[in-house]
Order: sequence, then C-alpha cells, then structure tokens
Amino acid sequence: MTQRKGKTEKRAGGATAKTAKAAKATRTAATDKAAKGSVDPRPARARDHDDGVPVEPRTDTGGLDGAVQAVQLALDKKALEPVLLDVRALCSYSNYLLLVSGRSERQVDAISEAIRVGLRDAGLRPLSNEGGLWTILDYADFVVHVFHHPVREHFDLEGLWIDAPRVPIEVPADARVTAEEAY
Repeated sequence: MTQRKGKTEKRAGGATAKTAKAAKATRTAATDKAAKGSVDPRPARARDHDDGVPVEPRTDTGGLDGAVQAVQLALDKKALEPVLLDVRALCSYSNYLLLVSGRSERQVDAISEAIRVGLRDAGLRPLSNEGGLWTILDYADFVVHVFHHPVREHFDLEGLWIDAPRVPIEVPADARVTAEEAY
C-alpha cells in the first residue's frame, strides 16, 4: 500500500488497482473479439504459417551425395552399422540422417575427423560439430551422428526415427555387429 495526498491506493503487480482493472477489461475485450473470429490473437508470424507442417513431403535430394560420401569415409575408418535415414517427410531441418558407430571413443573421434576432412576436401563444411562419445556433424541437408556403439544402443535414434525410410547402402560384412559383439 502506498499513500498519496492523503489517500491510500492498493497496488497490484506495480500498477494501481484502477490500472489493473482497466488492463483486465482490455484483455477480456480482446479475448472476446478473438473468440468471435474477428481477430486472430496469434502474432503475425504464426498466422502466416500453418505450424510448419509441410503440405507435401519434400522431394529434393539435396545432401544425398554428401551423406553417401560420408558413409564411405566412415567405412574407410572401420565404422560399424551405418544407417542412412531419409527424413525429408518427417522434419524440416534436414533431409538425411546418417548414423554410424565406433568401438571406442578414440575410433569415434577418428571416424568424425575422417568425415570432416573428407567432406571439407569436397567443399562441404559442417555448420556445427559436437564431440565426445556421440559426435554430431551438421551439414544442413544431412546430419551425421557418430556414436560409441553402447551409447548408440542406449539412445536408439533408429527407434526414434522408425517412420523414416532407410536409404539402401551397401554395408560390408566387417561393418556389421554380430550378436557376440553386441554390448
């Protein structure tokens, strides 16, 4: 409570009670107009778009060549279980996801570095890269995930993207994890 010129006013959130009542009345009026359909209460940027949901799935193949090249670079470093997912119909930030595994953190680093250097020589540079037991190389049109194999099994991105079609790639027998080798 504050005192002004002999009168006491109650404050509601820093505004006087009269100001708070006026603001509430204005909000109520705006809500009533929106309910009648005359005014869309969403910001203009939200009204101009339909929640980012594509009307039709994208059909461009941007990034496929780089992703296939990344598969080969990973296999050259003895990567395990490469999987290339086509996520064009499911997400807006990328066309393809490449998932590969290494047997150790050191091999994960070697695979990531080989992909980074090989694609750099081809004129592609990642927008970002994060490293460790799970390295992510973001090339915009495709994203490469290089996992330590137990970490990959734990996070199960293949299960998360179960609706994404797999792009057929040739995987040599030595890049497969056998039941005995599974973690």
